[in-house]
Formats: sequence, C-alpha cells, structure tokens
Amino acid sequence: MSLNHLSARSVVVLDFETTGLSPNQGDRAIEIGAVKLVDGEVVDRFQALMNPGFRVSSFIESYTGITNKMLVEAASCEQVMAEFAAFIRGCNLVAHNASFDQRFLDGELARLSPAERAGYTGQFACSLLVSRRLSQEASSHKLGDLVRYHGIANDGVFHRALADAEVTASLWLLQVEILAAKGIANPSFEQMVKVGKTPKGKINELLTKLARAS
Repeated sequence: MSLNHLSARSVVVLDFETTGLSPNQGDRAIEIGAVKLVDGEVVDRFQALMNPGFRVSSFIESYTGITNKMLVEAASCEQVMAEFAAFIRGCNLVAHNASFDQRFLDGELARLSPAERAGYTGQFACSLLVSRRLSQEASSHKLGDLVRYHGIANDGVFHRALADAEVTASLWLLQVEILAAKGIANPSFEQMVKVGKTPKGKINELLTKLARAS
C-alpha cells in the first residue's frame, strides 16, 4: 500500500545508533529513537537501547556515550524491534542520511517474523537530500551543522538516537515550511521525496511546477 499521497507533516522521524556502518558486515543497531508527527505536531516518541549480543568497540562507546554495561542490561534487538515495528506500522518514514538508517531498519526487521513486521511500507524520505536541494548555500549538510545553520533549538546532545530524531524532525518541518514559502502549501510525502531526488540544477523548475499544481 502506498502512503506517498499523505502529508509530509504526518511521518515518523527516526534515528539509529549502531555498532558500525554495515549490517551486511555483521553490524547491529544498539539504539533506536523516533518521533511521530501528525499534522506537524509531536504526538508520540519511541526510544530504546538494544543488546546486539556482543561487545561494542571503545570507539562506539566514546562516539555515542552508549557503554557495554548499558547494553548488557538492555532488551534484545529482536524484542525492541518488534515493539518498534508496531510503532511505525502504516507510517511514512524520514531520516537524515536515510539510506543508512533504512539499511539497519531493513536488516533488523528481517530477523522478525512476517507477522511482526507486517505493515512496514519501506518508504523513506531523506532530510539530508532535501537539504542539499533547498539549502544549497549551506556549507555542510551534516545534521549538527544544519542545526546550527538554521538555528534549530537543541539540548546539545548528538549521536544519541532520540535527540537526533528530535532535531531531524524540527529540520524536516522547517523544510516543509520552506516549500510553503515557495507556494507549495501542504506538500505530500511523495513531493518531498521527489525534491530530494531531483538534480540540484533542476530544483527550481520542479518547485515552480509543484507550486502551480498546489
């Protein structure tokens, strides 16, 4: 079932912290954080550490602040992801550098039964790609740099999943407002995905077309 026609203001914005860069190389998720938006308002949150079943490196401990002691006491990846699958059921998803988060989400959900992951649409939009089109003047499109560039309120915590999901949600809604200012009053999720995938040189042409159609 396609949910692309739904408003870009009603999505789940998520972020993973992981043991490394590739689930295909055996890396696992160790924390998930997510914010559920309905009509641009936060209506729910999800956050959990998860035990990958092995020790994480000292680099990951230092980078994320998530220690092996914390993970030993956490629920298993499978238990957490079964709960998270229910949280995102029937929702469009957003992440910053979404290809990374989607790889881990797909990898973790693949370990669950078909019934547990039923309702996952696999439809993602990427706030990083959208930023590269709508804020081309920004010197960097890393999440922390965009938070500073746009003056997005934050608690100074980065590389923890819920904190990153919170600021990504704020960035996403700011991007929706940028489109509104260009005459695209209530962009759909599909339109936001299209913005992120359009070549930079053709973005103004696309925005003009979308504004005329809105």
